[in-house]
Amino acid sequence: MKVVILCGGRGVRSFPFTQYLPKPMLPIGGTPVVVHVIRSFIRQGFTKFVLAAGYRKSVLHDYFDGKQFGAEIEIVDTGEDTDTGDRVLACRDYLDGRFIVTYADGLCDVPLKRLVDFHVASRGLATVTCVQMRSQYGIMRLTAAGQVEEIQEKPLMREQWVNAGFIVFEPEAFDDWRTGSLERDVLPALTARNAVFGYRHDGFFKSVDSYKDVMEFEELMDTGETPWIVRS
Repeated sequence: MKVVILCGGRGVRSFPFTQYLPKPMLPIGGTPVVVHVIRSFIRQGFTKFVLAAGYRKSVLHDYFDGKQFGAEIEIVDTGEDTDTGDRVLACRDYLDGRFIVTYADGLCDVPLKRLVDFHVASRGLATVTCVQMRSQYGIMRLTAAGQVEEIQEKPLMREQWVNAGFIVFEPEAFDDWRTGSLERDVLPALTARNAVFGYRHDGFFKSVDSYKDVMEFEELMDTGETPWIVRS
């Protein structure tokens, strides 16, 4: 099963660092985040990758040229300003069956075999790995008179599930693949056909959206922690 990794965006939220590097190449512990993503798949037996490149694609080519990862890595130019759904569509000819799509900047300890087994059992066209959203702010509960009864610092929003990537697709999904955004066009259209399922994952997930996220990952690695690695 091949893995498509979305590597082509401009990474506006990570500017100015992405002025020179594509966001997937931002280093964590001296290694590009996309390499951490690739290795997380390799550890679980997935060894065929299609990198949907775009913005500063030459940096990806320069980095991966001649390197041995114990995997097959193809880099496809999907255009500098192409939206996510169209990037996947541009990789269609490189795919030959069921496949996984994920983001180059998100690390997660989702057990991929269980994810795929869930997807197969659901008989849907797509299965999205879902994680509970964590508030970026402290939450306060007030009485009618304004007295603070409780404060929770950046709690999990347990009723809200967000798209963490690691999406399993059947090739038949291309039969009704909308152009544009994977998140705003493709998945909602498939959802309207009752063809999308969500795999609830309560483990680790974190994306690199800003330099602050890079520093938080660096702090984890400085203490020897790599919580995105599946241990069993």
